[in-house]
Amino acid sequence: MEKNDSGFVYILTNPSFREDWVKIGKSSRPVDVRSKELDNTAVPLPFEIYATLKTSKYAKVEKQIHKQIDRLTDLRIRQNREFFNIAPSVALDIMRDIADLLDDAELYVYVDGKPVISKSKDEDKKIEAESKEKQRKAPKPPFKFHMIGLNVGDTIIFDALQLPVRIASDDKIEYEGRLYSLSAFTANFLPEEKQNSSGAYQGPKYFSYNGKILSDLRNEKEDY
Repeated sequence: MEKNDSGFVYILTNPSFREDWVKIGKSSRPVDVRSKELDNTAVPLPFEIYATLKTSKYAKVEKQIHKQIDRLTDLRIRQNREFFNIAPSVALDIMRDIADLLDDAELYVYVDGKPVISKSKDEDKKIEAESKEKQRKAPKPPFKFHMIGLNVGDTIIFDALQLPVRIASDDKIEYEGRLYSLSAFTANFLPEEKQNSSGAYQGPKYFSYNGKILSDLRNEKEDY
């Protein structure tokens, strides 16, 4: 029977943060509700749930996890906040060790945004590896500038003509008062001798930022 006084300790990650930054907190309500509350204008992208631990001792467990991380070294990003400079997998190991000592612990790891009950460290790693492989093989979503950390107003270079253009939105650039997608701009302005027979172009391959091709920057980010 579910206890009315049970709550959750959670590990959250965020695509806009470094991969070894996590938020570790507690909530008396479902964690998906809490993560949505944290989605505001101060954070570029929504938080993602990495793992949760349900227990009636959730307040004590959260303090214990914080204490154990603090004992490792000074890993808090700011001392009065719940953000830590630690790999999510390491935070999960600490959470799992504490869960093993509790009678009512329900530990879940999240795969593709869905909770999967945690059985063991090895099993969790296997599930995570299978999920990453599945994501690797899945079709990539359309290119957006936020994927490589660029913002509206930044300038990129159309390499074929060494032409600077301004980013106008997350997927459009502006040139001489008109908006273009990267692919459309390439099709319109690529010199004739460099054009292909299909007339279709992968736009990010023809632009660069600080000397690096945009498609390469995306691959670096996604493989990081």
